[in-house]
Amino acid sequence: MSTQPRPSTQPRPSALPAPSPRETPSGPEGGVPRHGSRTRRRRRRGAERRPRFALAVTALFFALLYLPVGVVVLFSFNSQKSLTVLEGVSLRWYTALLHDEVLLDSLGMSLRVSLVAMAGSLVLGVALALGLVRSRSRLGSFAGLIMLVPLITPEIVTGVAAMLLFKGLGITLSTTTVMLAEITFSISYVTVILRSRIASLNPEVEEAAMDLGATRGQALRLVTLPALLPSILASAVLIFALVFDDFVLAYFTTGVDPQPLSVRIYSAIRFGVQPTINAVGTLMLAGSIGLILLALAIPRLFGRKGGLDLLSGK
Repeated sequence: MSTQPRPSTQPRPSALPAPSPRETPSGPEGGVPRHGSRTRRRRRRGAERRPRFALAVTALFFALLYLPVGVVVLFSFNSQKSLTVLEGVSLRWYTALLHDEVLLDSLGMSLRVSLVAMAGSLVLGVALALGLVRSRSRLGSFAGLIMLVPLITPEIVTGVAAMLLFKGLGITLSTTTVMLAEITFSISYVTVILRSRIASLNPEVEEAAMDLGATRGQALRLVTLPALLPSILASAVLIFALVFDDFVLAYFTTGVDPQPLSVRIYSAIRFGVQPTINAVGTLMLAGSIGLILLALAIPRLFGRKGGLDLLSGK
């Protein structure tokens, strides 16, 4: 009886050799095709290429914005009484400013208004920010939205409204009315800056202070306010700079004499631009830039984030 061999259960090896990695359709070592890699590199280079048109528009914008300011600064050092021809460099007009009693009185008034507005808006703004964050009712949320209205309302509308209010109450326009108007206008800035900072504080720290025997007022004074100190100082410097340079609100709420420096400059320009005005404008610009830089740097001095994070209260 003859036996036949059983068919093998193992698969037969393929007659064709396995393709090498370089011959696979996916490219070397199983990667992507070479032409696809080149295409992606070209697209990446195109995306990283700087848009020349956007850069040109940005440069034109800053030139139109700051070129007039640069002209004022340049001609404040002019040695001659000329606003068109620069004939030499001199501090003549800065010396003349120091002997101008009218401008010095206006400068003193602007400093007083700025200091009072800064102090008043800080006290009211900190209290309002604490109340808005700690409030759990719908009225608190609605009040938070109302606080944003002064920031988006045209300042001329606020100035006219303040003037009509004082006139309706029979209050004579004076330095006091300017202070009240500036305080009212500045409260929103302080509240917006401090709200997010207060919301980021851990309430358990204040609760732990009260568990250790402190009253709510002591916990606020010894725990919460020190944590808010960088934002409070930055808000103070920012408010001082804003109020010192403000013109629209001061114009509608000021009296006859003395007038804030910005209003005095406007009154002097109507009768012709004097080189002394260039010196005043340069000093105001330098002071404002210094105060704003200080406001942006204060959080970093306390070990917190600075820069543009100031506006969000971080």
